[in-house]
Amino acid sequence: MKSAPIPDEPRWLSDREQGVWRTYLQATMLLEDHLDRQLQRDAGMPHVYYGLLVQLSQAPRRRMRMTELAKSAKITRSRLSHAVARLEKNGWVRREDCPSDKRGQNAYLTDEGFDVLRRSAPGHVAAVRQAIFDRLSPEQVDQLGRIMRVMADGLEPSDPNADLPWLR
Repeated sequence: MKSAPIPDEPRWLSDREQGVWRTYLQATMLLEDHLDRQLQRDAGMPHVYYGLLVQLSQAPRRRMRMTELAKSAKITRSRLSHAVARLEKNGWVRREDCPSDKRGQNAYLTDEGFDVLRRSAPGHVAAVRQAIFDRLSPEQVDQLGRIMRVMADGLEPSDPNADLPWLR
């Protein structure tokens, strides 16, 4: 007869789950390193900075509120502030006061930043394609997309008091 689980006992990962978890960690760490190295080599910036430039390039008038940029990049406001300071130093981004909220600031993608992004995008896309999409069948791409959506939705709760990076 099987006893009922003790309520405070952890739900340990099965051997199968442990294997998947370790493989996931290995793949995500290697992927991030691969993309960082490619962007550092070809564009002189880390992957997170590239992502910020992409977000700004797709925003209306290439401007975003700093709080919205932190949220879309899924990083802390402190990390964003540091990154934007480095991007400003390179002349790729400029901070501007927000006209609708005197306490807020916008990040603006400069023409120079847009040019850097345009020049670095082909190499980055090639690195992403080589690392992920060229290795997967169309069905696997669809599966990966569904799996990542379930994970992202579960990790980004709608509770306004949730402990999320961009709220820190």
